[in-house]
Formats: sequence, structure tokens, C-alpha cells
Amino acid sequence: MKIDGAAYRTIWPAEDGRSVSIIDQTRLPHDFAVVSLTTLDEAAHAIRAMLVRGAPLIGATAAYGMALAMRADAGDAALERAHATLLATRPTAINLRWALDRVRAKLAPLPPAARAEAALIEADLIADEDVAINQAIGEHGAALIRAAAAEKGPDEPVNVLTHCNAGWLATVDWGTALAPIYVAFEEGIRLHVWVDETRPRNQGASLTAWELNHHGVPHTVVADNVGGHLMQHGMVDLCIVGTDRTTAGGDVCNKIGTYLKALAAHDNGVPFYVALPSPTIDWGIEDGVRDIPIEQRDGREVSEMTGRTADGRVETVRITPDGSPVANYAFDVTPARLVTGLITERGLCPASRAGLLTLFPEQR
Repeated sequence: MKIDGAAYRTIWPAEDGRSVSIIDQTRLPHDFAVVSLTTLDEAAHAIRAMLVRGAPLIGATAAYGMALAMRADAGDAALERAHATLLATRPTAINLRWALDRVRAKLAPLPPAARAEAALIEADLIADEDVAINQAIGEHGAALIRAAAAEKGPDEPVNVLTHCNAGWLATVDWGTALAPIYVAFEEGIRLHVWVDETRPRNQGASLTAWELNHHGVPHTVVADNVGGHLMQHGMVDLCIVGTDRTTAGGDVCNKIGTYLKALAAHDNGVPFYVALPSPTIDWGIEDGVRDIPIEQRDGREVSEMTGRTADGRVETVRITPDGSPVANYAFDVTPARLVTGLITERGLCPASRAGLLTLFPEQR
């Protein structure tokens, strides 16, 4: 996607092959900064501290982290250490393990001298595949927006509600939930996006709004609890969200608050779609509420807030009383029964094992 006319991916290898560049998302929307990763530990920190975030981008960053590790030490013990170090960074997004297992399987049979180059090639492949997958998700999902537009008057925009950031900043490029919006917008379809702020890290207010603003897509940032009100008053035509892990049965795990939006959509007859690349599907899990580990993050993400003051300074302030305990659950699980459909790179399907297997019969 483009920032001020220049095309960017969220992660890319340097020409010398010795470092990997990322956009530091913790500094958005107030500061666009590119950071270089040169070591395994730096890649692990980038994932853990959420300089990069979003399941597909976490996976791609982990793959490049393996490549950086192999430049320093390509022995068997180092390979296993790199895999374990990166796997421990964040527990919920399945793409992390998927990418690490894929790179390790590629490198393990090779002699150590060949591993660094092979790891970089594999990481590049994972990144390129992610771009192609997300573009395909955009094409399939845009059909839903076209259908909604056909039911409205020519001067009425299609109103889409999304939660968290599932745009290009959450992937290598294009995004998942925002990809259909970008495709439809480029086709000239009139649309408007309701952007949930997504407390506590405010990925909607700080990242999704930043993306849409730079791309020229009409949007409005709303507090997280406004969605139900908008749906009650007919102001939402469809919801599209992303997911960090989808079970074989169609349950979806996404940023905390997604479940509540799905309940509101169900109560008001608003279609609720989830956009996901196939590496996000965990075929080994059926019941998401029972089996998906939910990351609990530092309570300061809830008790503190960072923003830009009127004189341009970026400051962090405390918003809860001293001494009040804080819990910070980062994700929740939306049961398949509340999901209208899953948008994948292979098309649209019901949120069920049978539905997924129509698109991915090789998983039978």
C-alpha cells in the first residue's frame, strides 16, 4: 500500500541480506518510523513488544527472525533455540508457529552452511505468499460489498464496521478484513467504514484510521461500545473483522471485543464476516473457547494511555486510580454460530468444518 505516494510493505529485507526493515507500529499514528532488525533477539522483541502485530505479519517476522538467527549461528542447537525463542513471544496467533515450523522443516535437512541463505529465501516466499493471499481475500470479500451496494440507493454508501486493525499493517500488504474495502474502494463503490477504537491498545483509532486516512477511504472513529447502537439504527450494512486463529469448526479468535460485536450483529440481523488467510486456520482445534490460549498482556496497556498533546509532544498518562488492579485479556473467541461467513483466499464459506472443507478438501 502507499504512504504519501510511496509503496511500502510492512516488512522487507535489506539489500545486503544482513538486516530486515519493519514499520514500528508502536509509534503510529504520530510518527512513521522504520526500524532495522539485525538479530534474533531484536526480531523476538519486535513481536513481543508489538512493533509488528497482526497474525500474518507476526508469522512473516518470525520467519525473517529465523533467517537472522541463522546468519549468526546455523548449527542444530541454534536452529532449535531460534524456533523456541520466537515461539515464546506471543501465544495466540497460530501463524507464528506455522511460519516457524515451516522454516525449521526447510532448514533441518540442510547442512549448516546452506541454512542462512535458505532461511532468507523461505522468509521471502512466506511474505510474497501472504501478499497474494490477502489480495485474493480482497477480491472475494469485495463481492459482498458490491452486493450490499446494489441494494442501496446510488447516493448511499455501504457502511462497514470493523474492529482492531486487520489492514495492511497487520499483514505484509493489503490486509485481511480491510482488503475487501480497499478493492471495493478502488472499484469506485461508495462506502464508509466505522472504525472501532479497540481499547486498550487502540489499534483501530491509531492504525486502521491512519491506513484509511492515507488511502482516502471515508471513515469515522467510534468508541468500542458504539457498534450496537449503530446496528440498532440501521447504520451498519455488514461487519468484517480479522482473526488471529480460526478453529477447524469455524470459531474465530480476534482482538478483545470482537465477540460483543458479533452478538450485537446477530441480534440486529447484520451480516458478520471474518476475513482470514488459510495459515490462520488451526486444523487441530475444534472448540475455540475451550482450547485457544488467550494472551494476557501488561496491565499498563489498560491503566495508561499515550497520545499527542496540543504542543506536539507524545505523552503517556495514567487513567485509572492508583492501587486499582487491572486485567488485560488481549483476545476473545466468537463462536461459529455467530459468524455469517468466512472470507478466505479460496472464496467464501460457512463458518463450520464442513464449510471450510469445501474450500480446503486436502484437510480431510
